[in-house]
Amino acid sequence: MSATVQNILVVDDAESNRVTLERILRREGFDVKHASSGREAMEKLRERPTDLVLTDLKMPGMSGIDLLKAGKTIDPDIEFVVMTAYGTVETAVEAMKEGAYDFVSKPLKRLELVTCLRKALEKRNLQVENRRLRERLAAVGEGDIIGNSPIMRSLMDEAEQVAPSDATVLVSGESGTGKGRLARALHRMSRRRARRFVTVNCGAIPETLLESELFGYEKGSFTGAMGRKEGRFDLARGGTLFLDEVTEMKPAMQIRLLRVLQDGEYERVGGTETLIADVRVIAASNRDIEEEVSEGRFRQDLFYRLNVIRLTLPHLRERPEDVPLLAQHFLVRYSHKNDKTFNGFAPEALDALAGYAWPGNVRELENAIERAVVLSRDDRIGLGDLPPQVREGRGARKQLQFEVGTPLKDIGRLMIEETLRMCNGDKSIAASLMGITARTIYRREAEWKEED
Repeated sequence: MSATVQNILVVDDAESNRVTLERILRREGFDVKHASSGREAMEKLRERPTDLVLTDLKMPGMSGIDLLKAGKTIDPDIEFVVMTAYGTVETAVEAMKEGAYDFVSKPLKRLELVTCLRKALEKRNLQVENRRLRERLAAVGEGDIIGNSPIMRSLMDEAEQVAPSDATVLVSGESGTGKGRLARALHRMSRRRARRFVTVNCGAIPETLLESELFGYEKGSFTGAMGRKEGRFDLARGGTLFLDEVTEMKPAMQIRLLRVLQDGEYERVGGTETLIADVRVIAASNRDIEEEVSEGRFRQDLFYRLNVIRLTLPHLRERPEDVPLLAQHFLVRYSHKNDKTFNGFAPEALDALAGYAWPGNVRELENAIERAVVLSRDDRIGLGDLPPQVREGRGARKQLQFEVGTPLKDIGRLMIEETLRMCNGDKSIAASLMGITARTIYRREAEWKEED
């Protein structure tokens, strides 16, 4: 897995063996050092990082098993492969119980030896990578935005600067990118963090109920109103109100929300008392809100009130270096949830995760890892545990090639059809990927049907 040259220390009291092994392993691309005794080997292990020790079992003074035990105290991730002569297999098995990866019998066979060493190094690389991921995850909390890519670091720097203010924030980004998580992070970093963070999904509540959900109602204001009910603005007083999918609001509700943002006041449904809206509003949408404004579906004046600060979450395909970190995070979460234990990911599984384009973003990745945890029967997630489209690379970007002179309309059709294929036919996701509207795709498909 590693792109760097890996270090092997050969330990054998016979000089001819050391020289021969060094020559063989250097030809295989390894950086090789050697030592004539266990004590000399310990000195070299302390001098520089070593990935693997290939040691003879029977040596004067410190034996191979003694070296293994002592070497693991310097770096527990060092892999050991022991060389054993005929008749000492029982001792080699003892070494494996003490933590050796494997043993090879003398006289050594070059192919067998190199194969064994590469497998041992692959195991070490996987252990080191998983440990690093766990260490990075330990630095963040459950509610934090997970990501160490430059684009995410830049976003979080901006969020930290914005959070202490009471300015309204508009969070944009594709579905599944983590807009709600970013909103929570803004609240947690704000001066309102001691009060409540209240969420309203404007697209999930019927239009007839959204007004009373937001502002509450008084007794008798409508049939079934048996008493006063506080709304979300009441519940979030002193804290943060997160309006998710705000572009789903109908015009009448947009007008009421605009008044609250302009004047900082509201009344409950059926009430006459004017209440102060002491909340910090964060809104989010996965739609192109500027297009919604231009199409007349969203009020321009409300857009300006919401768009005081704009934070845009990147697509997961724009930050592929964050995929292993997120995958490890979800692996830990769903391992605990399903009472299972895993030793990270197989190298080919990590390669597939990193190479997939994730049209559904972080939410799709989370679902893929949960599925893998439930279905896996091994002690680590393998390629076969991943969804078919991930392991087969169906979400990977393709370079579409066109001949010179191909009509522009044909190029556009091929691009749309390929993007739809990658997104399993989901027009909303495909449109978002291409920077157009789903309506445009429907219109183009109708035109193609007439042409065909």
